[in-house]
Amino acid sequence: MLTSVDTDLMRVLADPLRLRIVTLLAHETLCTTHLVEETGAKQTNLSNHMRVLREAGVVDTEPCGRFTYYRLRPEAIEALAGQFAALAQAARATADANLKRSCP
Repeated sequence: MLTSVDTDLMRVLADPLRLRIVTLLAHETLCTTHLVEETGAKQTNLSNHMRVLREAGVVDTEPCGRFTYYRLRPEAIEALAGQFAALAQAARATADANLKRSCP
């Protein structure tokens, strides 16, 4: 059985700005204005990144008057962490058993 990591989610989180946004949202729910202030990104650029994060299931939105608040979905990060943990466990078992494929 091969264990792999969700590559789509990895691509989403590989962008430095999106990773910064996710890190900020891990600590508090923020609106677009807060995220612009914290990241220094232009509002249109930030909105595009938030759309990607939302479509990937990493964040949820909450309208509040004329603002939109974003909250991190911990289950998305937990799922990714679980996939990495499974890879680490497989690597540990391989190393402990000294498994290697023979060369032809």
